[in-house]
Amino acid sequence: MPTLSAFVRGLRGASVSWGRSSVAVSYKITRGFRTSSPCLATLKEIEQRLKSIKNIEKITMTIKTVAQTKLSRAQRSMIAARKYSSVSREVFQSAETKVPEQGKTLVIVCSSDKGLCGGIHSNLSRNVRSLFYEMELEEEQSATADGDNPSKNASDMELCVIGDKVRSQLMRFVPEAFHLTFAQIGRSVPTYEEALALTNILMANAASYERFLVIYNSFRSAVSYSTTRSSLPTKETMIKSPQLAAFEYEDDVLEPLMEFALANELYAALVEGHCSEMSSRRNAMENASKNAGDMISRFSTLYNRQRQASITNELIDIVTGANALQ
Repeated sequence: MPTLSAFVRGLRGASVSWGRSSVAVSYKITRGFRTSSPCLATLKEIEQRLKSIKNIEKITMTIKTVAQTKLSRAQRSMIAARKYSSVSREVFQSAETKVPEQGKTLVIVCSSDKGLCGGIHSNLSRNVRSLFYEMELEEEQSATADGDNPSKNASDMELCVIGDKVRSQLMRFVPEAFHLTFAQIGRSVPTYEEALALTNILMANAASYERFLVIYNSFRSAVSYSTTRSSLPTKETMIKSPQLAAFEYEDDVLEPLMEFALANELYAALVEGHCSEMSSRRNAMENASKNAGDMISRFSTLYNRQRQASITNELIDIVTGANALQ
């Protein structure tokens, strides 16, 4: 028994033998099929697009849930890490230690290896680039005022970057400033052992620097963070502290104290950055899930309209073909 589609195909291929009216009927049949074919193709494309968006929504919702769980654990570690760094800062404040703004500086940038967390890595990279830009401007101004002996030089800054994301961004702008790079640090919540291992590597060349500058993302709330710069003195700077004599210490204590202060600052910076990253990732995935939901709603409406139009065109073809046979 011939199917309906075969019947209509027969109508489309039938010869015109009914005069002027039959020409119009044949034209309507052909015209109706030409408009319905793109609808069928569009329906398939919309259906595939809907399926892809729904899969993306599932992924973003899963990442958001994981980030929310990690954020709670990271916040508990951040409270303990802040106590570590506050102890060292209180010692420097009591001794009235002044970190110099000039001289050779090791800039330590704390980021991570993972993305899908908004613009948290871009903000760090932008802050470091602005630091070099400010130093170049001051170098030009001091060179104009002092002749050939500028007081500040951008070449006096070396970079130690923790994390692949910021490293890949800064490598395009200041590749000559790179000194050390680290990866796979803080894959979960950063630990003090990781900060201490980094400190041991950095202390190998600590005598060649006049200050350490740590740049990291400081956690403010569940929806906000800020890029922070924290300066640390070296052993020679600590010796020059006006109120250091108020403390009773032996000569071999200053270097371990500086190492302890650097480890505390790195630990706090890594944990703060990790907490900010989890917060930013959760917010980014929440926004992505909302956008995916909006797109699913729009494409579902479009799919239903196209499907209704396709069915309407098919009904028109059937009725038109039936009338043509009468």
